[in-house]
Amino acid sequence: MSRVEDMNQKWVEDLKGIILDMDGVLWKGSQPLADLPSVFDRVSNRGWKVLGMTNNSTRTPAHYLAKLKSFGVDLEPWQVINSSEATAEHLKEMHPQGGYVYAVGERGLLNALSDAGFSSLAEEDREPLAVVAGMDRELTYRKIERAARYIRKGIPFIGTNPDKTYPTPNGLAPGAGVVLAAIEAASGISPQIMGKPNRRMYQAALKRLNCSPEEVLVVGDRLETDILGAHHIGCRSGLVLSGVSSWEDLEGWSPKPDLVADDVESLLETIQSDE
Repeated sequence: MSRVEDMNQKWVEDLKGIILDMDGVLWKGSQPLADLPSVFDRVSNRGWKVLGMTNNSTRTPAHYLAKLKSFGVDLEPWQVINSSEATAEHLKEMHPQGGYVYAVGERGLLNALSDAGFSSLAEEDREPLAVVAGMDRELTYRKIERAARYIRKGIPFIGTNPDKTYPTPNGLAPGAGVVLAAIEAASGISPQIMGKPNRRMYQAALKRLNCSPEEVLVVGDRLETDILGAHHIGCRSGLVLSGVSSWEDLEGWSPKPDLVADDVESLLETIQSDE
């Protein structure tokens, strides 16, 4: 079942680009959620530029490009952005010279920081420029304790993304928000978020697409990140029910997405059928 929140889709005629969340929209784990080559062909046939954007900080953009290729979709490096890149770009703006940061996270975050000129190797006798945290499936008490100690001294606390869960074929699994909550509980300080729904990631995506907000449709599976972030930046939004958020979640939610559909294929078909 699909539903269109805005039955008058005149705004569709002005679209020039589409931003697709990936986990929960294009796939769950290693399982595609649609005929992905067909999805991207539909987008291409409309003349839209496309970009994949994810809050997942554990993987590199190269990983997502390879995963898309395994599903039969070829994109260029500029067409994938994640919260690790947004975090590294923010730090680079704050500290152009680079330096040491204390990072709690996985390879995607550590690689992005390194590429931007930041060392994340533990240095006991040196205070970091920032504490940077994302999803970490090897989180320990020691990491939480050390991060909290720095933060209580006044070191900035930066979080890649706030997602408390992420969708997998076996159901929802704990996400980066769980890590951030642990460090916040120990330090008493909330993190500055870089990923969705923060405007930073959307601004970076719009710059890559060379589009204005009103020319872009954001498609995601989570109301509090994808849909809220699209609203903040001024983009149109489409919610798919193949990931985290459900019809029940939508009932009391504001702002409403412009489109709602079971999956990304249904959403694109809905737009096409109403033209």
